[in-house]
Amino acid sequence: MKQRYRLFRRREGVFYTFDNLTGKQLSLKTHNEEEAFRLVNARNEAERQPAINLQIARAYLMASDSSAPTRTWQHVMDEMGKLKKGVTKERWDRAMKEGPFERIRNLTLLETRAEHFLKALTSGTTSTNIFLRRLHNFSLDMNWLPTPVIPRRQWPKIEFKEKRAITLEEHQMILQDERNPEWQAYYQLLWQLGGSQSDIATLRAEDIDWDSSTISFSRMKNKSPVIARFGETVATILKNLPKRDSLFPMLSSWPETDRAKAFTRRCQRVGVSGVTLHSYRYAWAERAKTAGYPERFAMENLGHKSKAVHRAYARRALVKLPSLEEFENRHAENKRLSLPQN
Repeated sequence: MKQRYRLFRRREGVFYTFDNLTGKQLSLKTHNEEEAFRLVNARNEAERQPAINLQIARAYLMASDSSAPTRTWQHVMDEMGKLKKGVTKERWDRAMKEGPFERIRNLTLLETRAEHFLKALTSGTTSTNIFLRRLHNFSLDMNWLPTPVIPRRQWPKIEFKEKRAITLEEHQMILQDERNPEWQAYYQLLWQLGGSQSDIATLRAEDIDWDSSTISFSRMKNKSPVIARFGETVATILKNLPKRDSLFPMLSSWPETDRAKAFTRRCQRVGVSGVTLHSYRYAWAERAKTAGYPERFAMENLGHKSKAVHRAYARRALVKLPSLEEFENRHAENKRLSLPQN
C-alpha cells in the first residue's frame, strides 16, 4: 500500500513531510533524521488505522496524566471557577449553569469533537461563545487537550447586540411610574453619576465627602478608584438618603440580576425598550461629550483607563461644533477683559 506521507530534507537541513494526496508540504521543525522518520511514520500509521487513533492518544496521555481519559468539561468549569473571586465568580458560576453547556458538561475532553462545540454555540448566545472560548483556551494552556477542538480561525465571530443610551424622556417616564422612593433615588443617581448599577447600589454614606462635594468608591468590576464631584441636584438626592451605612439598604442586598429584571419590568410598563441599567452609563458619557466635558474628566468619572473605551460609550453623542469666527470673537473678548482698566 502506497504511503500518503513521505519525508524529504531542504537545503537548510530541516525535514519536511510531503502529502501525496494534497501535494502540501509541512515542516517537521527538526534537523534530527531519526525524529523526522518517527513523525512521518506516525502520520502514515494514523492514516492507515484511523479507528484506533483515539485509543493510541489515550495511551500516551495516560503515561503523563492519569486523569486525562476521565476529565470532563465540568472539571474544567470547576477549576476555572476556583481562580475567580467576588462578582466575577458569581458571573462565571451563573454562566456555567446555562443550557448550552449541558451538551458538553459530562463529555470527556478527549472525546470532544468540533460538532459538539458547534451545537452548543448554535443553541446559545454571544455569552456562550465567549465562555466556551475561555474553557477551550484554558484546557489547551493546561495541556489537557492535545489539539484544538475548533481551530482559532473557525470560531464563529463574537457579535454583540447594539447598545444605546437611555434618553432623558425615557428616564423621566420611568421616574414618573416609580412609586418606591429608594428606586427613584437610585435611578436619579444613575443618571447624574453614570456609575454602574452595582457601584451605585452599594454606595455608603461614608463614601460621601460633603466638604468637597465628592463621592469616592472603587469599581466592583476592576477595583479602579472613582472620585466623582456632584452638584446641587445630587446633593438634594443624597440628603434624603440614609445618613449611615448603605444608601440603598434594599437594593444593595439584591443580586445584580434581580435589579436588572426589575428594571426591565419597569421599562415594559412604561413602553420603553432596548435599554438596560447599563444604558445609564452610555447616557452619561453622551451627555458629557455633548456638553464639552473634558474627556480625561469623563474617563475618571466612568472609571476607565482607555480613551477608546470612553469613545465607544459616547459614539452616538451629537456635538454642535462652534464656528471658528465664534472662537476668534470669544478669544478677542477674553483678551480685552484681561487688559488692565484705566
